[in-house]
Amino acid sequence: MTLRLYGLRNCDTCRKARKALEAAGHEVELVDIRAEADLANKLPVWLRHFGADKLVNRRSATWRQLTDAQKAQADGGDLVTLLCAHPALIRRPVIESGESVHIGWTEQTESALT
Repeated sequence: MTLRLYGLRNCDTCRKARKALEAAGHEVELVDIRAEADLANKLPVWLRHFGADKLVNRRSATWRQLTDAQKAQADGGDLVTLLCAHPALIRRPVIESGESVHIGWTEQTESALT
């Protein structure tokens, strides 16, 4: 089965996850969230699955550069629009494996997929 890894090509965590998954024998398709991902369709699913608190990386440099109005947009229910405009705010990687979806490269995610 091919795993779909949504992330950024230059993200160290995404590269680490891809390397570990390939070493475990998985075929991994990297989908760049800035250029290739269909975020308008994926984000509502991911938000239902994880919730905004887990999906949005509020510790990122991108988050710190947002205006107060943009940050309020995240809390005001227009999160999909904000994340489509600023995909680097999405916690990475998001890994789809069949029906299951995982976020971040944690020990839990690694043990579930390798």
